[in-house]
Amino acid sequence: MRIVAVLAAASLLAVSGCSGSPAQPTPNLVPRGTTVTTVKPVRQDLSNMLSLTGTVGLNPVFGIVAPVGGQVRYLDVATPTSTPTKPTRVANIYVGSKATPVEVPAGATFAGRLVDDRSTVTAGMPIVSARFVGYGIAASIDASDAYRVAGALTPTVQAQIVGGPGPFPCSVLGTIAALPAGTVPPAPEPAAPAAPSPGGPALIFPTQPQQQQSNPSDATGPRLVCRAPADITLINGASATLQVVTAHSANALVLPVEAVAGGQGKGKVDVIGPDGSRQTKDVVLGLSDGKMIEIKSGLDGSETVAVPGPNLPAPPPAQQDGFTK
Repeated sequence: MRIVAVLAAASLLAVSGCSGSPAQPTPNLVPRGTTVTTVKPVRQDLSNMLSLTGTVGLNPVFGIVAPVGGQVRYLDVATPTSTPTKPTRVANIYVGSKATPVEVPAGATFAGRLVDDRSTVTAGMPIVSARFVGYGIAASIDASDAYRVAGALTPTVQAQIVGGPGPFPCSVLGTIAALPAGTVPPAPEPAAPAAPSPGGPALIFPTQPQQQQSNPSDATGPRLVCRAPADITLINGASATLQVVTAHSANALVLPVEAVAGGQGKGKVDVIGPDGSRQTKDVVLGLSDGKMIEIKSGLDGSETVAVPGPNLPAPPPAQQDGFTK
C-alpha cells in the first residue's frame, strides 16, 4: 500500500509540473520576423518572360494600333487581287496638319475599321484589324497578363510546336487587342427611278439603305498573333507554346523575390546592419522573372538583406455605418 501511495504522489507531481510549464514552440518553425538567411544584391541580365499556349491556324486576324494619338482618317482601300507584297496604307493619324501613316504589313490584308472615321484616338489604341494570309500562331492572353504584354513595345517571341519543330523565332504581326467586330461602310447607292406611271411622270423613290457589310474582323479576347519563318512546316490546328519576352534589362541590380515585399513598382526590404539590427527600406522595383526582381533604386548593392522580406502592415479594419466591423 505504501508503494502505491508513493507512485500516486509522484504521478500527481509530474502532471502538475507539466501543466504549469510554458508552452513549447512548434518544431521546425521560427517566430514571425526571424531572419532565416541573408543575401546581397547582385547584378545580372534580367528578362520578363511569359509562357502562352497557342494554336496554329489559317488566316488569323490581328489588331493594329495607332502609332500616335490624334484624329484617325481612314483611306478607301481596294480589295487586293493577290497577297500584298508591300505594306498597305489604310489610314493616317493627324496631329494638326502632320499625318502619321497606319499600314497593314506585307502578307496581310485590311479586314476592318475598329473605330469611326475622324475619331480621336490615343497611342496604342487598336484602330484597324488585319488578316494574315497563310499560317499563323494565335495565343490567348489571360486578363491578368494583358498589361504585361501590352506594355511591351517590341515583344520577342520563341515558339515550339508540340510534337513538332522548334524552338524558332516567331515574328509578332500586331499587338494584342480585344478586337470588336470591324465593318467598312459601303458607298451609298444613288436613288433609282421607278417604273413610269401611266399618264404621269416617273416617280422617284429612295432605295432601301444598304446594310453595312460584315467584315471578317470578329470579336476576340486579348491575344497575340505571330508568324513563323518560311522554312517551318506548320499544320492547321497544331498546338504550340509561345515564350514571350516582354522586357529586358541588362546588368540589373536584383534580389530574390522572397527578400522583397510589395510589387507594381514599389516595395520594401529589410536591411541587416553590422550589429544585427534590422531596418526596413523603401525600394523601387522593376522587372521580375518570377525568381529574381530588379531593384531600380533604394539600394546600392552593398547592403545585406534579410530573407524573407518584411511583413507589410495589415490594412485598417473596415468600417460600416460608423462602426468597426
